[in-house]
Amino acid sequence: MLASSFRIASSLVRPAAAIRTFASGPASGGEISDEMLQKLGSLSTQALVDGLWVMGWPSAQIDGARPLAPSMKCVGRAVTLQFVPARPDIAQDKPAGGESPEYEAFELCGPNEVLVMASVGPWESVGGDIKFLRLKQREIGGLVTDGSVRDTDEIINYGFPCFAYSTTARQGPAAMQPWRCNEVVNVSGITVRPGDAIIGDQDGVVCVPAKAADKVYSIAHGREVIEDIVKEELTKNPGPPGKFYPFMSGKVKPESPLGQLLATKGITPENSNQFEGTADW
Repeated sequence: MLASSFRIASSLVRPAAAIRTFASGPASGGEISDEMLQKLGSLSTQALVDGLWVMGWPSAQIDGARPLAPSMKCVGRAVTLQFVPARPDIAQDKPAGGESPEYEAFELCGPNEVLVMASVGPWESVGGDIKFLRLKQREIGGLVTDGSVRDTDEIINYGFPCFAYSTTARQGPAAMQPWRCNEVVNVSGITVRPGDAIIGDQDGVVCVPAKAADKVYSIAHGREVIEDIVKEELTKNPGPPGKFYPFMSGKVKPESPLGQLLATKGITPENSNQFEGTADW
């Protein structure tokens, strides 16, 4: 009788291995050196987009972020902040005051960081002059959001680059609350991981994945060199650019007009990954 009871009881106990657990991958995809960060920042956003496209990576341009003022340019490693729609329990459970996730993110930022704020909507405010005064004090490398910002004139006066969907007079807390710092975020449909390179100029903002940064630079820099040579040639000898452009990185034929032009500048398959058969990605 005792043995029978034991068997029944045992059958009701599930082994620990049968309990399903969930896990997530690492937030960061790698590290980018200060030297590589400067190199990436020296390139245009369109060259970086082209480099990622050639490698087969998905779109990396954050379309919902535009410079708050002309000539703004930012470069830095991403520090991310995720907002979530407002709800009474969210407001109650979120760490209060200086412990709020947004202030945690602020303190992680400096000259080589760009704060990436993932909004719940394009017209919701992610902050204004009082909050962002701290970003000025931290000498932040830039702020990027697919939401909007308040107190526009004051933020421009702060001097740090700011890229946002738009400006607004709305208060943010009525619509959303900061919830997570330095996790993977979705910004206008673009995945941004902490530590990714964020580069912004007048054409928009691009996220270069940390894991691919070195190769993206190699391709993008090579493309910009070629484009400069083509522009120089067309300036000296005006004519339609179709003779040389557009071109595909890794597929330039040495015998083509572009290939022959590059050879006069010392760029050949022996020292460039832009030619047919030389792609190293």
